[in-house]
Amino acid sequence: MTVDITLIEEDQVTGPSGAPVTGVMPSVPRRRRRPGRFVFLRNSKAVAGLVILGFFTLIAIIGPWIAPYDPSAQSDDILQPPSWEHWMGTTHLGQDVLSQLIVGTRGVMVVGFVAGILATFIGVVVGVTAGFIGGVGDESLSALSNIFLVIPQLPLIIIIAGQLPSAGGLTVAVVIAVTGWAWGARVLRAQTLSLRKRDFVEAARANGERTWRIVMAEILPNLTAIIASGFVGTVMFAVLSLITLAFIGIGSGGDWNWGTILFWAQSQLALQRGAWWWFIPAGLCIALLGMALTLINFGIDEFVNPRLRSTGLHARTLRKRGIRPRIGFTPVVHRAAGAGAGTAASVARSTSAPLAKEDRA
Repeated sequence: MTVDITLIEEDQVTGPSGAPVTGVMPSVPRRRRRPGRFVFLRNSKAVAGLVILGFFTLIAIIGPWIAPYDPSAQSDDILQPPSWEHWMGTTHLGQDVLSQLIVGTRGVMVVGFVAGILATFIGVVVGVTAGFIGGVGDESLSALSNIFLVIPQLPLIIIIAGQLPSAGGLTVAVVIAVTGWAWGARVLRAQTLSLRKRDFVEAARANGERTWRIVMAEILPNLTAIIASGFVGTVMFAVLSLITLAFIGIGSGGDWNWGTILFWAQSQLALQRGAWWWFIPAGLCIALLGMALTLINFGIDEFVNPRLRSTGLHARTLRKRGIRPRIGFTPVVHRAAGAGAGTAASVARSTSAPLAKEDRA
């Protein structure tokens, strides 16, 4: 038997107890959750990396003004361990290690950021242009990228820095940028080839939008995460290259950086003398800066990947419900029948591609 729903009047609504309720109960509006503006900052890895990187950037800016001593000044306190006068001890010439560490931070950060900005700019120009225009231009720029891709960067930097004894950090940064843009350009070209045939790009082209407008407003915003990841990787490589050159004694000896501290510690046998305060602080700073850049890179990856992003954003909520999200496993919440009739329990399981033994059975 069918019931015509038009026979039910609006003022006769049956309540939960079965008794008719006169009048229509007003619906309670549900508050819509607004998406956060700074979703990237919700990631704890990215926040930790940005805090460490910001600390080193601040030291690089104000370092020469807060250093307790002149890093090159000599004194009679030779190879003294950490004390109230010298918080990180002294070298074989009585130089303050803390002052060398603080002043040397500027050289490391300047080279890293200059090389990262230049290499990223060249990679974006070449990669996006090659992927968007296609044809002969794409083949020419791709061939140019392949040539720079096979050039060994570090040996070339060593040769150039060795021929220019007075070459400073900026020269090293320029060489790293000129030889280190090819990999990012190849990645951006491949992604641009995928984006230029999308519906929103075709719609913009059909509306008569200019090429520069399509590239700036439609293509580049979708490449932001890849560009940021390439920038972080280039900064990390530039920092390690500078420290490597200084550690093997190539470059200007008057410019203090963390590699210079390690060079003098190694050449004066600090490890054999037991002067651990001479090389451990510089090594810790290198490790912390590398960890900060790695955490930022991980944060960018989780922000771009929807699967990792949802897991990262709701990790605290899932842990409260007894769910431990893991990378490679998607948390799925489903309803399972309870012991009593009409009851249900919310059960969470972590599913992955391989089937469990009981599922296979």
